[in-house]
Amino acid sequence: MATRDELIVALAKRYRRSGRREKGRILDEFVALTGFHRKHAMRLLRGGSLHERSGPRPGRRSYGDAVREALVLLWEASDRVCGKRLKPLLPILLAAMERNGHLKLPKAVRSQLLSISAATIDRALHDVREAAGGRRRRHAAPSAAVRRSVPVRTFTDWHDPPPGFFEADLVAHGGPSVRGSFVHTLVLTDIATGWTECAPLLVREQTLVVEALKQLGNLIPFAVRGFDSDNDSVFMNETVRDYCQAESITFTRCRPYRKNDQAWVEQKNGAVVRRIVGYRRFEGTEAAATLAQLYGSARFFVNFFQPSFKLAAKTRDGARIKKTYHPPATPCQRLLADPHTPAAVRRQVQALRTTLDPVQLLSQMRATQQRLVEIADRPIVGHAVAAAPPPLEQFLASLRTAWHGGEARPTARAKEKAKRGRRRPDPFATVSEQLRAWFDSDPTQTGRELFNRLQSAYPDVYPIGQLRTLQRRLKAWRQDTAEQMIFPITTPAIADLRPGAAA
Repeated sequence: MATRDELIVALAKRYRRSGRREKGRILDEFVALTGFHRKHAMRLLRGGSLHERSGPRPGRRSYGDAVREALVLLWEASDRVCGKRLKPLLPILLAAMERNGHLKLPKAVRSQLLSISAATIDRALHDVREAAGGRRRRHAAPSAAVRRSVPVRTFTDWHDPPPGFFEADLVAHGGPSVRGSFVHTLVLTDIATGWTECAPLLVREQTLVVEALKQLGNLIPFAVRGFDSDNDSVFMNETVRDYCQAESITFTRCRPYRKNDQAWVEQKNGAVVRRIVGYRRFEGTEAAATLAQLYGSARFFVNFFQPSFKLAAKTRDGARIKKTYHPPATPCQRLLADPHTPAAVRRQVQALRTTLDPVQLLSQMRATQQRLVEIADRPIVGHAVAAAPPPLEQFLASLRTAWHGGEARPTARAKEKAKRGRRRPDPFATVSEQLRAWFDSDPTQTGRELFNRLQSAYPDVYPIGQLRTLQRRLKAWRQDTAEQMIFPITTPAIADLRPGAAA
């Protein structure tokens, strides 16, 4: 492009002074040399200079393999959130992993990670996401009859409430069939902060709903002030209504067949429950107990390490709807920033946040998810011994390359197929150590340079068609070098969470 610009300056003066026929010859030669469109070439020669210099964009940032490898690890540790949610989480997640000894980054790499934009994160993880696979569509929950004894509250009637007003819903784990008895999940979502709590119900029964509300009320760090549900008969009954009246909890319901009135909790049904648990059928006490164990770890991971969007405003201009969102934040951050939150609650939440290890929580979730899959897919009813979860160091190491295997959550992963092995012999099997020694001595060498050196050392042995094989191997070696530069060789043991914290 710089040569084209110089050619424009050289020919523009002669082009303006020439006649019609001479201009045609100059224009033909200029178009043949530059490849420009004829009309564009005429405008350039008449102007004599370009308004903008051609060439690479000045000041554009570039991120190397080290930043990308660290970004993939942090993306896996965040349970694969999008770039817009991962961007505000990076300082929190990076500090937590460094505090627990899971990550040790050079200053230059750490600075680039904290300054990377959400769009660049999505571009850097594009190939990784494609290899890891997409997510499934969520199923809609059923609705039930209306109970006129409970007042109606619509989506627009909340008016920015303080923390403590929850929307509630049930998620069915019946799999492909709703026949018989199976486990349900009671989901509570706070309107102000997005704080989400889940509890399994062995069956759909109103006394179990009240018991779950009591247990979740003890786990939630702030007081429950309101309870808003749909028109399901498991909520619209005297048992639940009397419990809310006795606890001074405002009990409301949405309009029948208007699921947008409960948009806050409906979004969590897919983003939290279905994402973590999946769509298999769970029945029996063993599945309910395992599901309770999974929610015990997931409540800390979701509320402390999973940023989410919150709608700020919505305006309509004819048929167009414009939505404005607050910056992504975790429920913990919103709770601490809310002016209605008492000081004692702030101290309790801050103290709890310093004890949490996101990698350990994710490891516990993955192990429990695998156990749920084994229970749901068990062909014969029996008592199986639960497999021990992998060590934390092994799980942390697996996060670096987890995207190669596709879907990481066992509850959402399809049946694995055996991989096809190598069908041809390795052409570099006898010289592999020598090639690696050449690479280690000078990692800046290209694949072509190494191949030329190999052909010089072994004439008429390695044809040019094997260059691509060497280039792929060189790419893997460079990736190993980047990992060794970023990740520590050993990871110190991390203490378990507080006893009873996940109860």
